[in-house]
Amino acid sequence: MARTLSREVISTRQQKIVELARMEPKMALTTLAHHIDTVWLAEAYRRTRKDGAVGVDGVTARQYEERLTENLEDLLSRFKSGRYRAPPVRRVYIPKGGRGETRPIGIPTLEDKVLQRAVLMVLEPLYEQDFLPCSYGFRPGRSAHQALEALWRGLMDMGGGWVIDLDIRRYFDSIDRQKLRTILDQRVRDGVIRRALGKWMRAGVMESGTVQYPEAGTPQGGVVSPLLSNLYLHEVLDHWFEHTVKPRLQGRAFLVRFADDAVLVFEREAEAQRVLAVLPKRLGKYGLQLHPDKTRLVEFRPPGDGLPGGQSFDLLGFTHYWGRSRKGRWIIQRKTAKGRLARAVHRVGQWCRYRRHRPVAEQHAALARQLTGHYAYYGITGNARALWRFQRQVERSWRKWLSRRSNRSGMDWARFRRLLIRYPLPPPRVVHSIYRGAATR
Repeated sequence: MARTLSREVISTRQQKIVELARMEPKMALTTLAHHIDTVWLAEAYRRTRKDGAVGVDGVTARQYEERLTENLEDLLSRFKSGRYRAPPVRRVYIPKGGRGETRPIGIPTLEDKVLQRAVLMVLEPLYEQDFLPCSYGFRPGRSAHQALEALWRGLMDMGGGWVIDLDIRRYFDSIDRQKLRTILDQRVRDGVIRRALGKWMRAGVMESGTVQYPEAGTPQGGVVSPLLSNLYLHEVLDHWFEHTVKPRLQGRAFLVRFADDAVLVFEREAEAQRVLAVLPKRLGKYGLQLHPDKTRLVEFRPPGDGLPGGQSFDLLGFTHYWGRSRKGRWIIQRKTAKGRLARAVHRVGQWCRYRRHRPVAEQHAALARQLTGHYAYYGITGNARALWRFQRQVERSWRKWLSRRSNRSGMDWARFRRLLIRYPLPPPRVVHSIYRGAATR
């Protein structure tokens, strides 16, 4: 009951922030930190993931909970008085996909995550009133599949067009902090909040026991980092495109962005060329660079009537291309991007390799969860062939590593088929249907 009441109190306070932001869309708010108290921090702690990797202090959630009330009260006191010191984040690298590329991720301490979550709970209702509909990444109630649907419907309504496949080189490491502070000044001037944000921007990065202090960027992995990165691109790209570029165009155009992945679609080639020529200058003004090899202009129109067609582009793990519908009409279809499929197959193969000596029932349960999770994201209309390909690759990897559990004769396909009767792997299924979405409209 107490937890329910605290959530109602926080929801009421957030609604007040929403109403104030709507009434004063151009006003900078100077009083926000007073919303954060022990009840607010307790809710922030509840929303914080407890099983994640530990930060530089090595403190786990179990250790922090031993004196949770005292720890939160002390954290609140240090936050409000300015005595809070943002610890450096621990940097690790995760596979990015393609030729051994990796992506740096910062791991804050648990306490830092809690305080960042509390500040995010204040800032998110405010900036949600400013963000535009074309932005989908890391926003409440929005998802990658909504971005994909918006892109699909926009292109279908337009009958295809010219697509700028945008790629920003090392975006999170290139954010100009002074520019970001200027953008923050437009809406948030609460001294306590801004002081904490400044400390997180300046917090060092610990790697191999050494702390470094980058002069630009925000560390990926921080709770508040997605909001700051969204805010930056809202000013750099979204607002500029909607209020400066589109009024100057004669043809139709729209933008779909998910975090730093974005595509700009134009009805006319000449206008797409003009915007593509201006984009490097626009991004350069904010310290950003287009990737010269990955950013490209795609003629994305259905084949026929003398048009070459056949071009495709990738967004959010899917390759978009033109294909025939069952009625013979040209329609935009999506399939799992080649790199994403290869990466998923490799990941499952490595999993089977290192866990081949576990009980078969345990392996089956884990593989079923991985397949279900894969279908939950990639199970969209028209992608059945790639889903079946992934399922067959999972079967092959499982049989391969079950055959190497001992020096005895391996498991042939006949024996493996009998095993699949007892331990069947879930078949592909469509989770996100464009027809189901149309039926609800």
